[in-house]
Amino acid sequence: MYSFCFLITYKEELNSGLKMYVVDSKGGAIACMLLALFFLGTWPAILTLLERRGRLPQHTYLDYTITNLLAAVIIAFTFGEFGHTNDGKPNFLVQLSQNNWPSVLFAMAGGVVLSLGNLSTQYAWAFVGLSVTEVMTSSITVVIGTTLNYFLDDKINRAEILFPGVACFLIAVCLGSLVHTSNAKDNQVKLEKLSDSRAGEKGATSNGSNQNSKKDLEYGSGKVEKAKAGTANFLIELESRRAIKVFGKNTLVGLGICLFAGICFSLFSPAFNLATNDQWNTLDDGVPHLSVYTAFFYFSCSCFVIAVILNITLLYRPAFNLPRSTIRAYLNDWDGRGWAFLAGFLCGFGNGLQFMGGQAAGYAAADAVQALPLVSTFWGVLFFGEYRKSSRRTYLLLAGMLSMFIVAVGVLMGSSGHRKN
Repeated sequence: MYSFCFLITYKEELNSGLKMYVVDSKGGAIACMLLALFFLGTWPAILTLLERRGRLPQHTYLDYTITNLLAAVIIAFTFGEFGHTNDGKPNFLVQLSQNNWPSVLFAMAGGVVLSLGNLSTQYAWAFVGLSVTEVMTSSITVVIGTTLNYFLDDKINRAEILFPGVACFLIAVCLGSLVHTSNAKDNQVKLEKLSDSRAGEKGATSNGSNQNSKKDLEYGSGKVEKAKAGTANFLIELESRRAIKVFGKNTLVGLGICLFAGICFSLFSPAFNLATNDQWNTLDDGVPHLSVYTAFFYFSCSCFVIAVILNITLLYRPAFNLPRSTIRAYLNDWDGRGWAFLAGFLCGFGNGLQFMGGQAAGYAAADAVQALPLVSTFWGVLFFGEYRKSSRRTYLLLAGMLSMFIVAVGVLMGSSGHRKN
């Protein structure tokens, strides 16, 4: 009995000393940004992997969006509920009943545009590749979103450092476009050479010189080797497996999707900034600002609702000649579901960490996580064979693009300020 009373007393003393966890140091903010950078650069690679294995993107995205919302719920009921509440910084559950709807609507608007952007990129990955998609969307996000956040945050970030970092992102997007163009030409040359060699082999076969090889293949005695990454055969095998067929499609479609997604991504962070800091004074006097965790919960809820509505619509009315599906087919499709769930968790926690860092050091500096193509390109080269056996020009452009991102992320983090309130 004594031991039980001691534990209860200890717990009450511990709770009384706890406050809602808030990142309030520059070092803590940078740590959040770096971890967010890794998470946000990894989840697109997982979704790309599933599309290349032939899983319908609608199925994948519905799975992804479930755990993306679950991550926000976990953050809200842990970081947002630590310790006792107070009038100045109420906990998550207390804020749910307060009259803070103007800020809630800003948070939900941010979730809507993020959902539209994420939904668009899953198609852009197929048309222009993981690396180029992430480069273009991230750079557009930084150029527009970071500028908006700088003024919304009352210029707490050092402009002489911040905007040169934005310029590095702008250079990176130009280099990313050149990388895609150069790599597309390399792939076209590979396919043309393969077509010419097959035409020659067909002529040799018609003259009887290749009859034994033909028989071996027909009766299964020949050994068929897996195509090496970067070869024309690899590109053809990939096309046959993947869910979205891209051969013969205009690559401008992919670039157009990237542009739309980038504009959507550039608006979600400023909307979240307005939700948590109320720069436009939309809240009534005495109503506390939304905490990062409460705003992130509403943000993720709207993201979830839009994603479910759009993807269920796309099941029955698919885009880009994808096969039609149903809710029942989705529920029975367990191939790759675990990977899709993991991608949702990574994205959810990545966004949460980005916002936690932004609330402390300024959302403009937190846009350093948009250097996620550094991570995505690493996964693309390592696992997907992107840029294998490409030309020297492509490699030089790729190196320049990645160098710009490395410089940009360092410069933007160096511009971090400190929010007083």
